[in-house]
Amino acid sequence: MAQPEEPSPNSWYSDVCDLSFAKQVKKLHQIQVCTRWLFVGFLWLTVAPVCVWDLRSEIALWQQYFTWVAVRYGLYYHNWATLGLSFCLGMTLAILIWQSRNILLGLPQQEKQRLEQQVCRIRQQGPTHPLWRWVCS
Repeated sequence: MAQPEEPSPNSWYSDVCDLSFAKQVKKLHQIQVCTRWLFVGFLWLTVAPVCVWDLRSEIALWQQYFTWVAVRYGLYYHNWATLGLSFCLGMTLAILIWQSRNILLGLPQQEKQRLEQQVCRIRQQGPTHPLWRWVCS
């Protein structure tokens, strides 16, 4: 039986003996970034138009007489539309902040270890894992 692979304690881009492991961890991180943005795009293409459609009468009123009070009351009396648009906006902001933190400060150590463990599980499972083709090829 094959032994499960264990990441070295400092294998994040500094382990010269296994460069393929570091590349696989980086690929997995890129897949996660792309997946999160695809999810946000899906929200904006499905949930947001339904919410805007629900607000169409209010939007017509806003075009004639725009005041912040009209916006407030329009959103207050259309709970589902407000909830849907808030969810779309909240997910977008959360991913922007998450990705900005990763770019400016780097990945936290806990996140690096989690990615390394996930790559080890993908390697251990082999070609039957759904992410095998994208991470390990």
